[in-house]
Amino acid sequence: MRFEAITWERLTDALAERVLKSGPADGGSWTRVAVDGAPAAGTGGMAGALADALRLRGRSVLVVGVAGFLRPASLRYEYGREDPDTYYSGWFDTGALWREVFGPLDPGGTGLVLPDLWDPAGDRATRSPRVALPPDGVLVLHGPLLMGHWFPFDLTVHLRLSPAALRRRTEAGEQWTLPAFERYEAEVDPARAADVVVRADDPRHPAWGGPQG
Repeated sequence: MRFEAITWERLTDALAERVLKSGPADGGSWTRVAVDGAPAAGTGGMAGALADALRLRGRSVLVVGVAGFLRPASLRYEYGREDPDTYYSGWFDTGALWREVFGPLDPGGTGLVLPDLWDPAGDRATRSPRVALPPDGVLVLHGPLLMGHWFPFDLTVHLRLSPAALRRRTEAGEQWTLPAFERYEAEVDPARAADVVVRADDPRHPAWGGPQG
């Protein structure tokens, strides 16, 4: 894939226009977008910027982070606090994401999305109220390891870090997660699976391969 330099502003504008043109593939009322990448890639900032760009274009947007859908500590730490295999397949409650986030946005759904489920600091349910996403609204889900679960995304954006950049930009206390991202690359190949790939090794100078498909 050939990459070309782009600013974050131009990138978010291009992605917003792509969302407006594509719409929901299932014929429903809501468009679902993934901003996928390791925590070091800053998916939350990209998701927030995309949401702002869509709101300027008249769309209602709900930004949800997968970090709000962690499983309880007893399950996450069953094999120790720094087990990369558990991080890869057992930290995030994909069943709850299907039920509480994607289910309400199915065709004929209520549009009432749970924005988060679990507070890792207190290791308890957040008890957040559901948020009503109006018809024609957009869900932007961001975080790591989003692909490979058959989530019904209409647009997938992958913020790619090279192995060296990922190692360099991952905090010391989180270095143990790196084997999980190596496995993700090997098993899911997010750069090939995503609709849009953004090379983010240098956060000041992103580059992208353009929209695929």
